[in-house]
Amino acid sequence: MNILVMDDERLALSRIERLLNELGYVSTCVNTLEAFKKATHVRTFDVYILDIHMPYISGIDLAKNILHDQPNAFIIFQTAHENYALKAYEIGAIDYLLKPFSKENLQRSLDRALSYQKERRLSFITKNKGESYLIAQDDIIYVEADLSEVIIRTKEHFSYMDKQISQMETLLDSTLFFRIHRSFLINIHAIKQMTTIEQSKIEFSFKGIDDVITSSKEGAKKFRETYKDISC
Repeated sequence: MNILVMDDERLALSRIERLLNELGYVSTCVNTLEAFKKATHVRTFDVYILDIHMPYISGIDLAKNILHDQPNAFIIFQTAHENYALKAYEIGAIDYLLKPFSKENLQRSLDRALSYQKERRLSFITKNKGESYLIAQDDIIYVEADLSEVIIRTKEHFSYMDKQISQMETLLDSTLFFRIHRSFLINIHAIKQMTTIEQSKIEFSFKGIDDVITSSKEGAKKFRETYKDISC
């Protein structure tokens, strides 16, 4: 589960980072809007833990922007003020932590996010030539944009869904799927081999199929930044 924490107070940010580490979570912690934009440009997060009162933007407004772009994100607010709880839940937050909160309170919030995340890991119904298929998320090798639909590729076959690739990006597990091109989402666990080609793009081959997909230049850059320990 990818977690981003945003708080303009460095001491509060350090404390929650320490609590998350003690609970076994790795997090990205930022204290400015510029740092937030830089972090979210590189990767997508599952959980956003946001302070409400910040000098450069309200956590409420930031959460609205996040949920507009990433409807399946989980928002947890942290604040010293009780009077924003109703507003927080109205916009779709899953929890509201009142400072100073305990490690147990934080764990409760993250357990809630994990529970919701498991509920969302449903299979997808796809179609091809009059046949319907029930495909588990883990069996998808890649997703390809195709006009108003997407092509779902598994080891067995191609099939189609009436979705945009941007919608699939929010539905699929962000720790499993990566957007390496505006037209392709790939399952990183299905990668067999990666080769650097011209303009520093990456060519991907996959386990069990002969298909080869080439990233965009920007997609290759983001992939390398996200998976720094992978050589390609």
